[in-house]
Amino acid sequence: MVNKRIDEATGTETVGHEWDGIEELDTPMPRWWLWIFYATIAWSVVYVVLYPAWPLVEKATGGVLGWSSRGQLAEEMSAAELAQAGVRERLSRIPIERLPDDSALMAQAVAGGAAAFKVNCVQCHGSGAAGSQTLGYPNLNDDAWLWGGDLRAIEYTLVHGIRQAGHEQTRTSLMPAFTGVFAPEQMDALVDHVLSLSGKAESGPVGAQIFADNCALCHGPQGGGSREIGAPRLNDAIWLRGGSREAIARQVVDPKMGMMPRWGERLDPVTIKMLAAYVHSLGGGEDFLEVAENPAVQVDETP
Repeated sequence: MVNKRIDEATGTETVGHEWDGIEELDTPMPRWWLWIFYATIAWSVVYVVLYPAWPLVEKATGGVLGWSSRGQLAEEMSAAELAQAGVRERLSRIPIERLPDDSALMAQAVAGGAAAFKVNCVQCHGSGAAGSQTLGYPNLNDDAWLWGGDLRAIEYTLVHGIRQAGHEQTRTSLMPAFTGVFAPEQMDALVDHVLSLSGKAESGPVGAQIFADNCALCHGPQGGGSREIGAPRLNDAIWLRGGSREAIARQVVDPKMGMMPRWGERLDPVTIKMLAAYVHSLGGGEDFLEVAENPAVQVDETP
C-alpha cells in the first residue's frame, strides 16, 4: 500500500514506500538537468529530419540535407584522386634523371613508392626492405648494387626484372658451379682468400692463385665485382646468402641465383618510377654521375 506523506525535516513528499523504516523522498530533478534533457530531445528530432537516421531495408532515411557518410567519403576520395592525378601527370613527364631536382615531387614519388612497395615487394624484401639471406632476397637498405644504384638503373631493374625467363632485356648474370673442382684444402684456401678481401681472414698464396685463375675474371682481381655483367663485389663484407665460411663454400660449389619478376608488364610506368624513387631513398641510392658532374648535361627526355 502506497502511503505518501510530507517529510517534516525536508518538506518534501515521499514516494510512499518504506523499507525497514527507511522512506524515499520524491525529490524533483534540478531545472537545469530537465532543460538539458528537453534540449537533447529537440536536437534528436532535428537530427532525424536533417540527417540519415532510421534504417530501412536497403538504406537509411535520407534526411532533407541529403548528406551521407558514404557520399562524403566519395567526395574526399575524388578530391584525393584528383590531386594524385596531378602528381602522376607531373611524374609521367619528368625524366627520371631530373626527378631529384624537384624535391617536392621527389618526396611525393617516394611516398607513392612506399605504398606500392608494401603491396608488391614486401613479400620478398620484407616490410623494412632488409631482404633475407636465407632465401637470397637482397637487402635494399645498403649500398651494394649489382647493376648500379642510380634511379635509372633501379628503374630498369624494376621494368625488366632479373633472370626473367623469355625476356631478352632482363638483367642476367650467371656463376658456374665448381662442384668437384677443388679439393677440401683448396676450398679452404679459396674461402680464406675471399674473406681476406674484406679483412675477415688471412689469405695465402694457394687461395690467391685459385681466385686469380677461376674468379678474378668476373669479380675482379681485388674482388670489386663488375656492374656490366652483374658480378657482385666480394670486398665489402655485404653478402646475399651469408658470409660464413660454410655459406661461401656452398655458394662456390652450388651457386644459388634468384629471380625477380619483370614489373614492367604488371605496373604502369609512373608506379615503377615511384618505386624506383622509394628504393633509391632507402639509404644506398646513388647519384647520376654525369648529371652530378655537369648539371647542364643532356639526359634522355623520353618518359
